[in-house]
Amino acid sequence: MSRTLISHAQLQRGRGRFLYWALFGLIVTAFTLIFIGPLYWMVTGALKSGQELAQTPPTLFPHDPEFTNYVDAWTNLNLPKLLFNTIYYAAGAVVFQLILDTAAAYALSKLRPVFGNVILGAMLATLMIPAMVLIVPQYQTVISLPVLDVSLLDSPFAIWLPMVANAFNIFLLKRFFDSIPEEIMSAAFMDGASPLRTLWSILLPMSRPILGVVSIFAVTAVWKDFLWPLLVMPSQETRTVSVGIYAFAAGTPQNVVVAASVIAAVPTVIIFLIFQRNIMSGLTTGSLKG
Repeated sequence: MSRTLISHAQLQRGRGRFLYWALFGLIVTAFTLIFIGPLYWMVTGALKSGQELAQTPPTLFPHDPEFTNYVDAWTNLNLPKLLFNTIYYAAGAVVFQLILDTAAAYALSKLRPVFGNVILGAMLATLMIPAMVLIVPQYQTVISLPVLDVSLLDSPFAIWLPMVANAFNIFLLKRFFDSIPEEIMSAAFMDGASPLRTLWSILLPMSRPILGVVSIFAVTAVWKDFLWPLLVMPSQETRTVSVGIYAFAAGTPQNVVVAASVIAAVPTVIIFLIFQRNIMSGLTTGSLKG
């Protein structure tokens, strides 16, 4: 039994047990309110009138729920087009990351190129650089792509290409590939399988949990990103859902904007609820050996 600040015998006594569960319940309730509170305000705020939403102090429940706010948000803000754009960008980001990040992690883990550890260390060092610092050089690259001298503004590649070299995802995939026994690789090579065939036929089927995690990370990164799509997608036809809601917010009632935010958040919540078990298993798979 592991040792803790309070002994097991003290926790079994009447007063100790009461204090423990009281403190535990208080902490769980406090953190639940902290995380659920903004979501509750957003969902209920979308059902309020403009005057009730701006009321101080705010009301806990809408007095006269207005479900038409969701209909107005769906039609007035052109949410179907915005959602389609975002889903399209997210799907492309998933494809590019799964192909290129998996290949990079496989090479670093199993093929072990010269200076592989140096390359991995340099990639991980980029995680220490604030994202805002990279905005200017990335934007200059997008407006005039080196060598080709073409602009990627209003092109989905402006979102896809910067997301490909994701050091965190490459590190996750490499750690998973490291946990796969070398005997499997040796047996495949003895049977005449090439490195690419080994990756496709053996490693990828075993890597479904971690590939699911990388896919979900790619989707949520595109879905919640605001500043970068605002810069590289100036056209109204190519906006993402977050940029589109922001663009319409100036001349739109606040309760309709909140309703649009609820609609935009629903897909990511559904994805998490469906794949939460895969997310947790993918994050923990490969963390322990033996």
